Amino acid sequence: MPTSPAAPVDLRALGRTGLAVSPITLGASGLGRDVPAGDPAEPEAVSLAAAMLHGPYAIVDTSNVYAGGHSERILGLALAETGAAPGRQVVTKVDADPETGAFDRDRVLRSFEESLSRLGVDRVSLLHLHDPYGIDFEDAMGTGGAVSGLLELRESGAVDAIGIAAGKVSVVSRYVESDCFDVLLTHNRYTLLERRALVLLEAAKARGMGVFNAAPFGGALLARGSASGATYAYRSAPAQVLERVRQLEQICARHGVELPTAALQFSLRSPWVDSTVVGISRPERIADLEFRRQVVVSEELWAEIDALGPPPEAVAD
Repeated sequence: MPTSPAAPVDLRALGRTGLAVSPITLGASGLGRDVPAGDPAEPEAVSLAAAMLHGPYAIVDTSNVYAGGHSERILGLALAETGAAPGRQVVTKVDADPETGAFDRDRVLRSFEESLSRLGVDRVSLLHLHDPYGIDFEDAMGTGGAVSGLLELRESGAVDAIGIAAGKVSVVSRYVESDCFDVLLTHNRYTLLERRALVLLEAAKARGMGVFNAAPFGGALLARGSASGATYAYRSAPAQVLERVRQLEQICARHGVELPTAALQFSLRSPWVDSTVVGISRPERIADLEFRRQVVVSEELWAEIDALGPPPEAVAD
């Protein structure tokens, strides 16, 4: 069984939920991708999942749809083999039916049951509504809509809290303003390169919601740098975005800080973010994140970045 710290590091409250999170949450969106049951690569994937469940952070984040359901399945195998270290848990998301696109109350309940079955657990503390782009907000909020299914699960005690997890600010803002949700998870829109989601974070905090900020590296660009050819938010980065990354690299170099460290700590230091979600694909990445979390970054570096002015919009909404 993997060695674990006695308790998750630096626990703090997740808004009004009563749940506790670490400053970093491990994302499992790629876990089990192209690894069907019985595949030779399955033991390695299970080993990664076990490392996540016994690492320094309180939460592992997955979804019904991640890796076609294999993310949850692999996590379930790891939970069966090694359990989770004290204070660690998996949270997941309900998703539209992958074949029909249905995303109503009945689909929410089915998605939840599918997730519990794959994970091999009786309940999860937090359940998100994930990427409700294929349904109208009015339908989602109406009788028999997706949100009614989530409310039903919370009211019955099947989950402790419900969240809205998606990227598009124009979509997510209406769910935040509905006051139905306990938690917000946004991604790719509050980074060194993009501040579009700030209005969302402020609105969520004003309501006492917990806030996860995912993809602090924009997927890859802020982890690999301007010369890497890496994408931002799954798309090629335009010239003005690459120029801003080069400016950020120069500032970081002057202060002896690596760009990925600054990108991670930008989210960690935000008063509007409770936990930053970072996807990992290998166990050693966990130690790397913990190292970067503890690097001391001077206020002068942040002042220089602020002096650059508002960043160019790096992602379409």
